[in-house]
Amino acid sequence: MVASRSEPRPALPADFAPRLRLATMRLARLLRQHGDPGISQTLISALATVARTGPVTLGRLAELESVQPPSMTRIVAKLEELDLVVRRADVADRRVAWVTVTPEAESLLAEVRIRRNELLASRLANLDGRDLDALEAALPALERLAGVLA
Repeated sequence: MVASRSEPRPALPADFAPRLRLATMRLARLLRQHGDPGISQTLISALATVARTGPVTLGRLAELESVQPPSMTRIVAKLEELDLVVRRADVADRRVAWVTVTPEAESLLAEVRIRRNELLASRLANLDGRDLDALEAALPALERLAGVLA
C-alpha cells in the first residue's frame, strides 16, 4: 500500500542519500567513460546541448552549460575545428553568434547514445526480475528527482 502525502512517512535511513548519490555518480561515470568518443566530456556536453536546443547563441549556450562566455567561446572554437558545429553571425546584430551542430555531430552523438544504452542494457540484463521491477517502479521518482519530469 502506498502512503498518501498527508500520512506521515517514516524517516529515511541516514545512509539513504549518500548511497543514492554514490550509486548515481558511479553509474553516470561508467556511462560517460563507456561512450567516450575521443573528445572531452566538456565538448560532448556542449555539443549535446546545442543539438538539444537547436540553434543557440554563444551567450545562451554558456548559461546552459554554466560556464563563462570566454570559456564557451574556446569550447565552440574547438568544436568548429573538429567540424562538429557551425558558428554564424546574427544578421540583425553581428556581435551575436548562433551555433548549430553539423551532420557529423549528430552521428557522433547518436553513436555515443547507442554505446551508452548498450552498456546499460547489458548491465540491466544481469539483474533479476525483482531488481528490474524495483528499478521500473523507481524510474518516475528518479526522473522527478533529476528534473526530467517537472
